[in-house]
Amino acid sequence: MTDSKKSRRPSGKRERLAAAAAQVLHTQGIAQTTLADIAQAAEVPVGNVYYYFKTKNQLVEAAIDAHAQTLRGLIGALDELPTPQDRLKALLNGWVEQRELTARYGCPTGTLASELDKRADGLDQSIAAVMKTLLAWAEQQFREMGRADARELAVALIAAYQGISLLTNTFRDPELMTTEARRLERWIDSLA
Repeated sequence: MTDSKKSRRPSGKRERLAAAAAQVLHTQGIAQTTLADIAQAAEVPVGNVYYYFKTKNQLVEAAIDAHAQTLRGLIGALDELPTPQDRLKALLNGWVEQRELTARYGCPTGTLASELDKRADGLDQSIAAVMKTLLAWAEQQFREMGRADARELAVALIAAYQGISLLTNTFRDPELMTTEARRLERWIDSLA
């Protein structure tokens, strides 16, 4: 969904490694990423990686946890806004702010979910839980708008984002994300 590079750098080595894993896995993919890549991004000696994470899968799990933590923080900030429409539009604006990153690498959570789906280690269910959190939050917003079809609307919103993320990445055109976000804002307004 949205993972801002502007966020505060975690202070502990384990947290720095998890945040770096999320970032490096997004930009390089699971197969191309080494533990040394993650250590370098976290500015931690490679030997320290093994102290905190015995396997690459444990680092992938930590990256998933970092995505979940980022999402919880985002939801917390969005929930401070006065109306569900404001919250949903702020979510869209967060996606637009990440359009350059999306154009280069795709949606951080979506691309990880796609990669993990091809594996048989169960980590696909862990990233699915992160997506379910966002879906449930969006559903709640539509429910607060008085919509009986809140679940369907939430699925449509998240599907629109994932679809435009794919197209933005495929065509390397960040303005596709901007255009779709404006369309989705009008759609949200029409539902009130």
